[in-house]
Amino acid sequence: MERRNIVGVLLQALMVVVALAAGVATVGGSPPEPIVKCKSGNSDCTVTNAFGTFPDRTTCRVAAVAYPANEAELVAVVSAAAAKKQHMKVVTEYGHSIPKLSCPGGPAGAGLAISSQKLNRVVAVDAKARRMTFEAGITLQRLIAAAAAEGLALSYNPYWHGITLGGLLATGAHGSSLFGKGSAVHEYVVGIIVDLREGDPDLLAAKVSLGVLGVISQVTLQLEPMFKRSITYRTQRDHAFESTVSSFAATTEFGDIAWYPGQEKVVYRDDVRLPLTAQGKGKNDFAGFQPQLSVLISAIRKSEELLEETENSDGKCLLAKIQVNTLLATGAGLKNDDSRLIDFTGFPVVGNQSDMQSSGSCLTGKDDGLLTVCGWDPRLDGLFYHQTAFSIPIPTVAAFIADVKKLHALRPGSLCGLDLYSGLLMRFVRNSTAFLGKTADCADFDMTYFRSNDPEDPRLDQDILEEVEQMAFFKYGALPHWGKNRHVGFIGVSDKYGDRRDRFVAAMTKYDSEGLFSSDWVDAVLGIRGKSLSLEKEGCALEGLCICSRDEHCSPAKGYFCRRGLVYKEARVCRKSEKEDDAPIVHTEL
Repeated sequence: MERRNIVGVLLQALMVVVALAAGVATVGGSPPEPIVKCKSGNSDCTVTNAFGTFPDRTTCRVAAVAYPANEAELVAVVSAAAAKKQHMKVVTEYGHSIPKLSCPGGPAGAGLAISSQKLNRVVAVDAKARRMTFEAGITLQRLIAAAAAEGLALSYNPYWHGITLGGLLATGAHGSSLFGKGSAVHEYVVGIIVDLREGDPDLLAAKVSLGVLGVISQVTLQLEPMFKRSITYRTQRDHAFESTVSSFAATTEFGDIAWYPGQEKVVYRDDVRLPLTAQGKGKNDFAGFQPQLSVLISAIRKSEELLEETENSDGKCLLAKIQVNTLLATGAGLKNDDSRLIDFTGFPVVGNQSDMQSSGSCLTGKDDGLLTVCGWDPRLDGLFYHQTAFSIPIPTVAAFIADVKKLHALRPGSLCGLDLYSGLLMRFVRNSTAFLGKTADCADFDMTYFRSNDPEDPRLDQDILEEVEQMAFFKYGALPHWGKNRHVGFIGVSDKYGDRRDRFVAAMTKYDSEGLFSSDWVDAVLGIRGKSLSLEKEGCALEGLCICSRDEHCSPAKGYFCRRGLVYKEARVCRKSEKEDDAPIVHTEL
């Protein structure tokens, strides 16, 4: 049987597994393992993230980790490290930032990791002012539950509730809305306490801090009375949908748009506010954040690896179609009433804000010996991916989408790899006063896609995905999400922020003049202390560590050469081609 026919048989079998698994309720969920592991007690440790790998695949080593349990212990830990000029970084409970934000600077292996895991309490409640103060290590899940117990709600927030309050402020994490102050949690911060300084930090710097202004210990948030939301997923063809993005964002308070370009399909999430008196006991338990059967996620990974090996873009399109159709048919994890045997009976799904605004049940199930896990758990050969996230100002979103459609027209099937991972997800974020917040009202695009286990292995259709990435960041001047992205996404970012970057660096220097809370990665991103993001070497473009300017930045031995973009001609991408297809490119700065 030919190789591609074998792939077809396996895909059909996998489709049956996916369809059956969609109807299986999982009540377990082995929790993630710690992101800090030590050889001796709390000494001689390594720090990683929830995915087990940083973008450059290097290992972060630290001399020790500290677990302060209260304010006094935190101050003592920070003061002791500062006295001996030891570099330090805060690490959170689950570590969901993709870049190396949590790795200390200074001599390799000499730094200190300060865990916020035990700093997870409610500090104060001001019911009259509708404000609550939390320790910065509290997860979004616990924060939402604590606020709900007081009859209060956080207006907007990220979709994943495993992130900590301190972590989401370090990265500018957000939900989706152009209403009010917008969907970024830092816009609702009214007070921050940071240990290690004289005087108070500049709030506009601390709201999106990159973790370099010291250890945020307490945060006060402005909340509002509890309310309900109504969610309906609405699917249509993607013909001319780009002309609707702006009006949809302006009229749908919590709405987002999932675009599946390989299927020419778009899914609008009609998500609006209702009074607390509205009928409904709905809950959001997003399917992708539920405990996943280990055998299923391993089978999906193996199938995608086989499709990569056989260069079968059509196979990815077929697999993506069944996954998306199954997801939508089952409500994508929305439940009308999870106390019933059949928990999803149709749209709309109506429930309290506290039950609808985020999810992550794979974190909270009972340990079942790795029978079920979060889909990206690095202990298994499961999901392993790149994630590129960027914000484009609303007025230019339609033009960007039109350019991506041109790529799809030139290479049908080449974007189906995105469709396997929620497509191009569009959320909406408002202009911010925070120095490193958004500089305009934006659509924030998330694109998640296959990452090879071997960094020297090229990826199927990677030239198209690289062109989308470079088109966004350089043609349309997109801003990166601070907690996501490959190195390429941060090239030139300090220039995009202009004097706001300068004001942030001034605050950073004022409160940490010796750079004890910074790192080579942060310094390179901000363009300070002579650090550079450049990692040019053989194969560097395969994982987004550089933009290719020579063939050896790709993989000539495997037929991948540095070539111009198909639509965005200034792009430099690794494309599979014959060496003599076209003349070698001459490097030009983007």
